This record gives sequence, structure tokens and C-alpha cells, in this order.
Amino acid sequence: MAAVGVILGSDSDLSKVKECFEILEYCNVSFEIIISSAHRTPEQTRQWAASAADRGIKVIIAVAGGAAHLPGVVAAHTTLPVIGVPVETSIAGGLDSILSIIQMPAGIPVAAMAAGKAGGANAALFAVSILSLGDKSCAERLAQYRKEMAEKISGRNEALNKMGYRDYIKRDRG
Repeated sequence: MAAVGVILGSDSDLSKVKECFEILEYCNVSFEIIISSAHRTPEQTRQWAASAADRGIKVIIAVAGGAAHLPGVVAAHTTLPVIGVPVETSIAGGLDSILSIIQMPAGIPVAAMAAGKAGGANAALFAVSILSLGDKSCAERLAQYRKEMAEKISGRNEALNKMGYRDYIKRDRG
């Protein structure tokens, strides 16, 4: 049974949030994925969102670009936490998507992440932190993820100080 439901407005969004799935897998969080459009398949979207809790879903991640109504539509049909991930677009770098997600009316909240790769990653981490409230193993995996992230930064800092900034930059370009 999946703990997280991920709904994407388009299959073109899948590769843009790859890190989301990788983090959920790293944290041993089961998830299901569906492609369903708020505009082109509204009944499917409604049914999926309305039945999510009955399927054991505890958190929903909704990924959408452009008008980005999907997270709000999903939130309107469930009381589960919904995390909206705006997809970067050619129009204003995804600002249109961000504004669509954050400007929800009172009573239908959606947590909004950044556009792009960081948004997908943070959505997964936020979902894991929500699940951690009732699952010690999720909390432990999340703590391990953060520890490894800090170790990577420390390693990069050591390399920078050992090599000097010029060689470090050349290494990254090389």
C-alpha cells in the first residue's frame, strides 16, 4: 500500500521531478504515480483524489505547470495534505505555476514548493517529514539523508580549500 500519491498533470513533468521519486525510494516510502489532468481528465482526477485516503495514501504530491490548477483541484477533493510542485515553464521560469499554486482560497490549503528540481526534491522531503510524525523509520531515514547531504557539503568545502577556487572551478567545467 502506497503512503504517498504523486499526481502529474502531464507525462512531460515526470523527468522534471525525478529527484522526488529517488528521495522517496531512499527513505523507503512507498508511492503510486498517476498522470491526470485537472482540465483534460477532471473526473479521473476527482476520483483519484477522493479515494486516496481509502487506498492508504497519507500525503499527496501534485506536480503541474502553466495554469497549475492540479494541486488545488486535488486538495478540493481530499482532506489529506497536498504538496504542490510547480513546473518551470518557458513563461517567466515557472512564476505562473508558482502563483497558481500559492494563491489558494481560504479553506483549501496547498503547501507550495519551489519550481524545478528543488521543488520535487523538497516535496518528497516534506512528505517524508509529515510521515515521520507517526513512523520512526521515516524519521531515521530523513535524518540519514540530511547527514549525508551535510557530509557532501563538507567534502566539497575541503576540496575547495585544498585545490583553491580556480582549480575547483576548472574541475567542475572540465
